[in-house]
Amino acid sequence: MRVLYYHQYFSTLKGAAGNRSYKMARRLVEAGHEVTMVCATAQRGDTGLTNAFRKGRREGEVDGIYVIELQLPYSNSDGFLKRTRTFLRFAVRSTFIALRRDYDVVFATTTPLTAGIPGIIARWFRGKKFVFEVRDLWPELPKAMGVITNPFVLLAMRGLEIVSYRSAHRLIGLSPGIVEGIARRGISEQNIAMIPNGCDLDVFGESGNPWRPSGVQRTDLMAVFTGAHGMANGLDAALDAAAELQRLGRADIKLVLIGDGRVKPRLQQRAVDEELDNVRFLDAVPKEKLAGLMSASDVGLQLLADVPAFYYGTSPNKFFDYIASGLPVLNNYPGWLADIISEYRCGYPVPPGEPAAFAQALIRAADFPDERIAMGARGRGLAESEFNRDHLADNFVSWVEGA
Repeated sequence: MRVLYYHQYFSTLKGAAGNRSYKMARRLVEAGHEVTMVCATAQRGDTGLTNAFRKGRREGEVDGIYVIELQLPYSNSDGFLKRTRTFLRFAVRSTFIALRRDYDVVFATTTPLTAGIPGIIARWFRGKKFVFEVRDLWPELPKAMGVITNPFVLLAMRGLEIVSYRSAHRLIGLSPGIVEGIARRGISEQNIAMIPNGCDLDVFGESGNPWRPSGVQRTDLMAVFTGAHGMANGLDAALDAAAELQRLGRADIKLVLIGDGRVKPRLQQRAVDEELDNVRFLDAVPKEKLAGLMSASDVGLQLLADVPAFYYGTSPNKFFDYIASGLPVLNNYPGWLADIISEYRCGYPVPPGEPAAFAQALIRAADFPDERIAMGARGRGLAESEFNRDHLADNFVSWVEGA
């Protein structure tokens, strides 16, 4: 089977971005299928290609995957209009590839929602099989956050969402809420599979080369956040907790925020203005180096803005990286991940908007290390039994093969 795989933010393990598509594509190749990955240049990603661009495009084989990279730079710091232009340009150029290339199945994964456009065209104009993976519910999430308020834009996005879902022969949702959201659009549950993000047990949890950033002592409790620093992440909650910890004199607890994004400069300035000496900001690092940092950490921070649409409608990579690393997870919003943390006793679910509760959870982690370590061990066990990426990848391959 020849699979034309679309992921605008595709990255190998060399990059600092999520690697779900790389792992899933590799498993398709291992199962005997040909995979062509169509992607664009992303700030934190690394497609594995090193040859020069020619006319805005470069291509070649990377670990058995044939990669076509379009020169359409994207960064989390880009404004809404610039992002929209990049999304649309990628969709248009990708559609031309779908119209000209030989393949059997189109697989497309969000975000953005426009990733489904080549699959729609392939389904209706070339009679190809189309499998659509939904990582976030659009336009529910941007609407709930107030990022998109124009009623005509929202209507257009709603139309694209419905057409994408109804054009796909099969769909994948990454969380229970996403699966329910797809079903609410009139899609039979028989055509939807939930395949969440998974744990890279071969990357995280290994001893690697443990390291800590400057200013964080071995005796400090180190709580890490890894990922985008955007509006959706609600990282002011971490700084609010840091201020509370500083007020309580707990200089032995450090918060390390790793990544990039549009609000990062403002967060850094706030830390300076409030003299939050217990916060460290780091640039995004490749997965292998990140694994070393995680192995030296004590708590993983799973943070999002308090938006109800997030509660069951997201499946953040970082949660799975944390439990794979054997870290207890501090989660600051309700939903399916908070439910998992409570059920398996593998972290600290705290209510949103309560910096005192956030700070007290970190204090407990520092003052009761045996309890913290046991939580991390239970999380690692959960990673192995329920969220092993290899097992989830087998489910993924079977689902795509049956389209």
